Amino acid sequence: MAKRWLSLSLEKKVRWIAACAGAVVFFSIGANLLVAGFGLGGFGKILDDNAASLAFWSAMESERLAFERYADTSLPEEKERFLEAKAQTRRCLDALPLDYRETGPAIYARTWSIRNMYENYEAETKALWEMNPDDSDYVERLYQIYRLQGYIKDKAGQLEQLTMEAGNARYESQRPLLVLLPLISILWGAAALWMVWRLSRSVRLSIVQPVVILVGEAARIAQNDFSGPEFTVQGEDEIGLLVQSFYKMKEATRGYIHALKENHEKERQLQAVRLQMLKSQINPHFLFNTLNMIASTAQIEDAKATEKMITALSRLFHYNLKSGASVMPLDRELKVVQDYMYLQQMRFGKRIRYCADCAPQTLDILVPSFMLQPLVENAVKHGLSSDSKGGRILVRAWKEGARLWISVADTGVGIESRRLEQIRLALRDGDENGTGIGLGNIYRRIRAMYRDGEMFLYSKSGCGTAVQITFTPETYKDEDER
Repeated sequence: MAKRWLSLSLEKKVRWIAACAGAVVFFSIGANLLVAGFGLGGFGKILDDNAASLAFWSAMESERLAFERYADTSLPEEKERFLEAKAQTRRCLDALPLDYRETGPAIYARTWSIRNMYENYEAETKALWEMNPDDSDYVERLYQIYRLQGYIKDKAGQLEQLTMEAGNARYESQRPLLVLLPLISILWGAAALWMVWRLSRSVRLSIVQPVVILVGEAARIAQNDFSGPEFTVQGEDEIGLLVQSFYKMKEATRGYIHALKENHEKERQLQAVRLQMLKSQINPHFLFNTLNMIASTAQIEDAKATEKMITALSRLFHYNLKSGASVMPLDRELKVVQDYMYLQQMRFGKRIRYCADCAPQTLDILVPSFMLQPLVENAVKHGLSSDSKGGRILVRAWKEGARLWISVADTGVGIESRRLEQIRLALRDGDENGTGIGLGNIYRRIRAMYRDGEMFLYSKSGCGTAVQITFTPETYKDEDER
């Protein structure tokens, strides 16, 4: 039975619970109606019959006493009282039950006999009113009325006794039912209590408890805690399916989060490798040592220009070798760009001009390390070197509210619109073949290191190129967040 109950659907369980509750209410009402009906129908009829016979006997006695007082005094007011008593006796006589099927033969016969005698008594009383007290048979008729009153009173007493005996007999015949009905009510109440207890226990185990546990699990998961034990539901209804689906979803989410963490760690390591690869293109360690040696030789030989160029190049390699941090002050990044541009200007002469316009409040802000030099290098390599007239590179930095904006712009050959869209698409897709290692690496680092980090690329063929980087320094993510 328990197994069959567990296999029912939630809708069928609710129907069963409603049906059982309805049955309890229905049978309780039925038992109460039986008891009330027996009380009103059985006992009520017995009490009414007894009351009617007793009322007639009492009215007859009152009428007899009133008649005696009138016969002794002949006063008009006594006659009035006698007539009132007689009218009350008539009413009580008419109220006596005269249904053979309900009263039985003995009570029916006695009631019918009393009615006949009372009619004869009324006729004698009427004849007495028409007589003169001096008439010879007046006294005899008066005593005849006395005898009729006594006789009717005796018959009324016998009717009262018969009515009580009939009521007792009827009560005795129905007394087993009076005992049985309370017993049935007690047994049914106990069965109803047991049924309610079973239904309450079933509802608690199969509906309430799983829902409460799911609420607790949901609150724990909302706090990023997936360590709670799995709860098993025995039922096969909708609640059971909900619990099973919830824990499957919990396990899938936990696996997904674990996979995301692993992928994020791999991506972080990959980003570090890419950054090191980018640095390794220009910063072999032996070159740094060699440059220091050449700079010392140039100083000994008093070659000022050569010494300055080698020193600038040496500082570039030193920055790359020593800058293991993810972020650096903007001022230091600008010094690296300045050394790089000094070397390029020594190469290209006055064809390439460089200018930096950075707001003072931006110089101490930490920015991704090795970010500006690759952008300036791209401007020289792709924008200005192929133009015989050369051009100008402008590096700007400013703040708009809490956001920092950095712009690297050149007046070079620019980029065709079709190629520009390809580069933008490659940036979004992470395709380094379409963007180059430098630009793609900077784009991904900005997006990974800052929650609102963005990079925009603007260009037009023959009009130059501008790369703008923007982020809010306060949204910097540490290594754990990334």
